[in-house]
Amino acid sequence: MNECAKDHLTVPLRDPAVVMRLARLGSFHQCRLSFMRTLLRRMKRDSWTFERPVFEIDEKGVGIAVYSACGPERTYSLVCFGHDLPPEHRSDRVIAHAWDSTFTLFDGAPTPADIERLHWNVPKQEAGRISNREISISRANRSVRLFEHVVDSLAAGRQPDRDQIEAVGYLMRTTAVYGSGKFGAADREAIADRPEFAAPFQAEMLSVFLTRAFTIDLVEHLARARAPETAVRVDQALRRRFSVGNSTGLGLAPFIVNHPVLLNNWIAAREEALARVRSLPRAAAEKALTFGAMLARARISAEEWRSEHSLQIQKLIMLRADLARLQVHIANGALDGEAPWDRLYGWAEANLSIEGQEQLVSLMLEPYDELVDDLADRMGADEDMAFRIDGAMSLDRLSGILDEIYGWALKIDWTSPDSLARVWYVSEEKLEPRLGERFEEPIEPYEQPLAPGRDAATLRREIEAWDGDRTVAAFLLRHPEHRHIVRRAQIATRFPYAEIRDNTISAALLPIDLLRCKLAFFGATHFDPRSDRWVRINMFQNAPFPHELSEGDADDWSYPSLPEAME
Repeated sequence: MNECAKDHLTVPLRDPAVVMRLARLGSFHQCRLSFMRTLLRRMKRDSWTFERPVFEIDEKGVGIAVYSACGPERTYSLVCFGHDLPPEHRSDRVIAHAWDSTFTLFDGAPTPADIERLHWNVPKQEAGRISNREISISRANRSVRLFEHVVDSLAAGRQPDRDQIEAVGYLMRTTAVYGSGKFGAADREAIADRPEFAAPFQAEMLSVFLTRAFTIDLVEHLARARAPETAVRVDQALRRRFSVGNSTGLGLAPFIVNHPVLLNNWIAAREEALARVRSLPRAAAEKALTFGAMLARARISAEEWRSEHSLQIQKLIMLRADLARLQVHIANGALDGEAPWDRLYGWAEANLSIEGQEQLVSLMLEPYDELVDDLADRMGADEDMAFRIDGAMSLDRLSGILDEIYGWALKIDWTSPDSLARVWYVSEEKLEPRLGERFEEPIEPYEQPLAPGRDAATLRREIEAWDGDRTVAAFLLRHPEHRHIVRRAQIATRFPYAEIRDNTISAALLPIDLLRCKLAFFGATHFDPRSDRWVRINMFQNAPFPHELSEGDADDWSYPSLPEAME
């Protein structure tokens, strides 16, 4: 079924009007198609090897380290710079000017001259300059709560407290991982034709994967420097529980609005994967057992998931109850008989919260690697090919598209202050996206075109005064201000999951829904909103480390293992 699975679908893909609502996008979970998992599967399959040719770090954590990932055709090296950062200078804000560690992913193996050049630029981040030999640039800060505890414990010859590890989850958290030409780094086009980077965000995920190895090596090195006679390494049972944390704010939110074709390809791959599984006539015994085990592991993960944000706390209460209800339903024979997965999803729609439904979607894909994993190759996008506006289209045809795709927006009262409450703009200081209050701040002249619903409704009103036989080209000659929304509408008619079906400038907008959608596709877990505008996450928690990839399953780490959970 793998090569022509779409021809065998008996269940249609879910309606974009259902999937593309912010409340649902903001309830997505990592799955087999998440970019971290895609990366590790490829590196395992292609027998990548890893080296640490440089580790010149002093007793304070200051110095340089290099971690190299060697693939079939190319080598990539994470060049790491450790700094002695006073605690009062440690900040998750993008406007920070100093960090505990800074990194760049170098294309190849750096020479001493390369490292010297990078030494004078990478620690400065925005204030420095890098070249097209660098693919990404990033920075990270230590966890105030956990980092020193782990170093102290290891130096004293004991393992760090497991409860403290579980409460935090990471030794360092990145505050930015920049690629795609930022600050002079290589443009996406320069690496997109490389098989290892064809899927989205593979270079950035590789950078984070190697950063995780650096953080463990760093705490063990500092423990040995502090007490060489007594220091021990982190036990294998604890090591994989350390992730890389990430603090992500509004800078990430507009991405999925600004990249409609890419968003479509992400969602469409996930929706086709779901439809493939739902179309199966039976659930083989071994597949049902795998699903049951993954469900039990997901329950453990949900119990470990902590948040202090009231909205997320409520979602966690619902998720835990949903998973318990789902486990009982499975135990009562839900996977027996014909079309079990389709029936199971239908049951979930009637009995589970949106959070629980989307967790089930991810879990249903887990047993079916042979049915799902090939879809990862479809998740990239050549966005240039969709950029051209079809000027020959009639206004009648354009009106029909607007009515079909933006019908929800045409029902909104756009004279209401609540409908127009927010403004997306770009900060002068850091050139980063920001969200302000339209009627409280003088920012409307700087508004970015990130309100497709409002703009579609405005366009629909404008073309009502025109003869429907006139062309889009004629209309845009008179009204060029509508070019962007005409383009989006034409894209959305070819790419059904390209457009979010909600008001992105409403007073009720929760930007964290946008953040979570993107981060779930990355493979992030344990979303912990700190407000409605920024969130902390874990990346690569439970994953193998580079030296372990050749030893076992590279993809059986997305949930804590049952034996470990029961210890």
